[in-house]
Amino acid sequence: MVCLVSRTGRHLQRYNENGRRLVVGCIPYRFKREEIGKAINNQVEVLVISSQKGQHMMFPKGGWELDESLIEAACRESHEEAGVLGNVEDELGKWRFKSKSHGIYHEGYMFPLFVTEQLDLWPEQNVRKRIWMNLAEAREVCKHWWMKEALDRFVNRLSSVELVEKTFQLNL
Repeated sequence: MVCLVSRTGRHLQRYNENGRRLVVGCIPYRFKREEIGKAINNQVEVLVISSQKGQHMMFPKGGWELDESLIEAACRESHEEAGVLGNVEDELGKWRFKSKSHGIYHEGYMFPLFVTEQLDLWPEQNVRKRIWMNLAEAREVCKHWWMKEALDRFVNRLSSVELVEKTFQLNL
């Protein structure tokens, strides 16, 4: 069963030793299978969401709370904000940035999330839009510089994996 209510408040919020709020986010992705003639192309798509006020696009992210692991927080935020479930993969990195809306510093962790299920109902469906995009489109519309860097790292990781797979296939 999936909860249809987002967590609220900051009473369980984690902060680092310097007082920075700890946040965690995901880059939800899937492979879109396309048949081009006799060839099959698996294009990567990522899911971006609107801010709560609907003015900017970004990847799902939010506070890492005391009663959950980093991975659990990543899964929760992807579910609450984007309505997707999936498998969290190895961390893309950690960024330090200043919140423009609150004027405080954060430390953010980002992960790829391979989407296994897209829900029809999710906690923030009435305050957010979600859109699947190709990698270039997502990078163009994403508001946050640090999320763009995370996307670049994700793309580099995908390129490395594809190169290894092609090398392996050639050696068969």
